[in-house]
Amino acid sequence: MINDALDLPHWRARLQRDGRAQIDNYLQPDAAQRLRACLEREVPWTLALRDAEGARTLDHVSYAAMDDAARRALYAQVAGSAGEQGRDDDGFRFAYDSYMMVRAYQEGRDPGLLLHRVLELFNSPDYIAFARALTGDARIRRTDAQATRYRRGQFLRYHTDAESNEGRLYAYVLNLSRGWQADWGGQLQFIGDDGAVLESYLPRWNALSLFAVPAGHAVSLVAPWAADDRLAITGWWLA
Repeated sequence: MINDALDLPHWRARLQRDGRAQIDNYLQPDAAQRLRACLEREVPWTLALRDAEGARTLDHVSYAAMDDAARRALYAQVAGSAGEQGRDDDGFRFAYDSYMMVRAYQEGRDPGLLLHRVLELFNSPDYIAFARALTGDARIRRTDAQATRYRRGQFLRYHTDAESNEGRLYAYVLNLSRGWQADWGGQLQFIGDDGAVLESYLPRWNALSLFAVPAGHAVSLVAPWAADDRLAITGWWLA
């Protein structure tokens, strides 16, 4: 599934130098095509959101029953709430389509879905050895994963992925969008302590965006004129 021709020493040096890298042609072409088809047509998406009331998930049945206008209004409501934070609210907001791969696998949901096999691969001894070789970090022991789909009006505001329990070492985004253009939004933006954008990664076809945690970052709002969904598998390599 992983491209055999990846230059691991090159990408390891880039990651260790900059704390981040975007690796082109990450999957073998047929694997990338099949995985995109799964995300396009087979995943029972839920909506992950956080507004002034906190984080929650809208289940697949309820979400699928909403029409386009109702969905767009909900995304706009979540985005609008980001500017209304009070004393105990940091303004962290998000709205994007999600399929929590680990939870679904553990619960035995959606048998036959390709994503279950992907999760098994990502936690296999060979893949963990590959992740260690790519990063030069022998602490990596397992992989967390979720499928994500950002549609027009969806976004993920600034955060750092810092936590104290899961053992997050590196965050990754396996991009499966085609022909993405910069003014469609949906870019992974790395943000410095002064609030300036240090670097942006376009969600390029079959590219793995990888960075050490913690790091300030956001996914910019997907524009109303975007001609595709921002499809990806995301997660962390964990200790």
